[in-house]
Amino acid sequence: MKSLQDLSGILGAAGAAMAPLLYASLGGLLAELSGLLNIALEGLILIGAFAAAAAAGASRSLLVGLAAGAAASTLLAALFGLATLKGKANEFIAGLAANLLASGLAVLLSSRLYGTKGLLSFDIPSIPRLELASLAKLPILGELLFGQDALSYGSWLAAFLAWLLVAKSPLGLRLRAAGSNPKALAALGLSPERYRLAAILLSGLGCGLAGACLSLRLSAYVPGISSGRGWIALVAIYLGGRRPLGVLAACFLFAAADGFANYAQGFLEAPADFILALPYLLTLIALVAGAGARRLRGRD
Repeated sequence: MKSLQDLSGILGAAGAAMAPLLYASLGGLLAELSGLLNIALEGLILIGAFAAAAAAGASRSLLVGLAAGAAASTLLAALFGLATLKGKANEFIAGLAANLLASGLAVLLSSRLYGTKGLLSFDIPSIPRLELASLAKLPILGELLFGQDALSYGSWLAAFLAWLLVAKSPLGLRLRAAGSNPKALAALGLSPERYRLAAILLSGLGCGLAGACLSLRLSAYVPGISSGRGWIALVAIYLGGRRPLGVLAACFLFAAADGFANYAQGFLEAPADFILALPYLLTLIALVAGAGARRLRGRD
């Protein structure tokens, strides 16, 4: 690494890359705490990205794109939740089905409506950024703290709100009870399934914002735009100890690895494919290490 400016650039890129992953991870965390593992995160991100691209392209509005992405992903999450909670479908099979449905539906709609094979591009205003150029030039943390766009700062706010919900509110307590002690919740006359469904809908909302973040920043939707972020989000949930602030830290770790991989292509004498695979390699290592740590704690 040549200078502190390079480090600042990597951390700034990590802050930007963290946003979609954090939105999806926080949504998945709420579903997990309620007792339902949502492995449909990847598909929810995809359908959110497609809907955001289509709506923003038609309206030339960022807000309309965000709303459409959130709505489409929440709708698919509702279908997943109803299939698992009301239809008693296996959550893994239903989740995989949702992932496949989202991928295929995006291609089908693109072909029918736009005559393309999943690729959409559009022209909209750029996402607003924090105009503090002098502070963004501060060493190390300048770009991370003062050089982000509104969607990045929104993801930080979402992490704070998730922490308030989970740790400080009666709703969060009941949501966690739905996962850890549903019989006690039922004894109070409250339905664990309703809280699980609410958590699933919130996970859809988070993934919709994640997908919108990806496509609106790119001003396009391309097949596979999620690039495995839904699966990485699941790892971040457990690596972060199933806590909002821990998930925030885990997402930043993965995003920093991604930022370093992009930076390292310029100076590491290694195959480009290997360098680009570093974030996913880190994900695998974190998953294995986390499983080992939980097993050791279980023996104590």
